[in-house]
Amino acid sequence: MSLIARLRAYAADAFGIAPAADLPVDDEHLAATALLVHVARVDGVLAAPEAERLTRLVRRRYADSGEAADALIARATAFDAETRDVAILVELIGREGGEAERARLLAMAWSVAGADGTVDEFEEALVWRLGKLLGLDESAIASAREEGLAGRDGAAARA
Repeated sequence: MSLIARLRAYAADAFGIAPAADLPVDDEHLAATALLVHVARVDGVLAAPEAERLTRLVRRRYADSGEAADALIARATAFDAETRDVAILVELIGREGGEAERARLLAMAWSVAGADGTVDEFEEALVWRLGKLLGLDESAIASAREEGLAGRDGAAARA
């Protein structure tokens, strides 16, 4: 049983949360999308530009259609609420994809954080911490920040 399945079972048992329908979604894609959702909501406001950017990135990177992207974001939102710690989400992503893949995800996070035209201190601190948790050095985090905030978020390639 995957870690995500165990967390879902725990949440369902401990908090009386009904388990989500088991749709075929890659655990890493769910965890990555949950990280992006967390970034979008960290300042307490999910601004329309952030929601639009999140949907666009998920659609281009992890989903085959707008409906699939919406469903993945809905599942990721619930999973983020259940998880409560971004370190667990980062663990689910793993490091098998290599540094370039982790930097691409971080650029996507910066892109979501800056979609509303500003990166507040909560977003800045969270995304910087994500970079560290993903095993990136200061230079790679700064490069991902520049890419993401300039709109070169690296999401064009499919996973």
